[in-house]
Amino acid sequence: MAVRSIRLFGDPVLRSACAPIDTIDEGTHALVRDLVATVEPPGRAGVAAPQIGVGLRAFSYNIDGDIGYVLNPVLAEVSGEPTAIGEGCLSVPGLWHDTVRYPHAKVVGIDLDGRPVVLEGDGLLAQALQHETDHLDGTLYIDRLTAEGRRAAMRQIRESDWF
Repeated sequence: MAVRSIRLFGDPVLRSACAPIDTIDEGTHALVRDLVATVEPPGRAGVAAPQIGVGLRAFSYNIDGDIGYVLNPVLAEVSGEPTAIGEGCLSVPGLWHDTVRYPHAKVVGIDLDGRPVVLEGDGLLAQALQHETDHLDGTLYIDRLTAEGRRAAMRQIRESDWF
């Protein structure tokens, strides 16, 4: 179990759709251990596999101290009136922009035993579920900004010391 380095904007793995996990083996178990260890530090709501350089459909979450993971997650349902809410991303450090998200979301997937997992919630959990499943499809939250917001974000990225 290791806290893995977070891949940053510009890394091609962040822009690629992830493959489903077909076989649950020791590699899958190691991936989950690393995802969970990497999401545990304070201030982290979620970490998707591509953020640690793995192109597989899996993510971990840490919402109000509730830490877990989902394999092969699918955003199955969103509801409510979409609202712009402040959002950031570990892969785009230092930026914070209002992003339109639904107030309620539901993700379905499986656990390491192949059993169904259903994560459903409002607020920060709903936002994290949408954000992390976006990562698995090669989408970053800055892609969801208005044209003006995206230009501002790209300017901030170009001016950042990490880019």
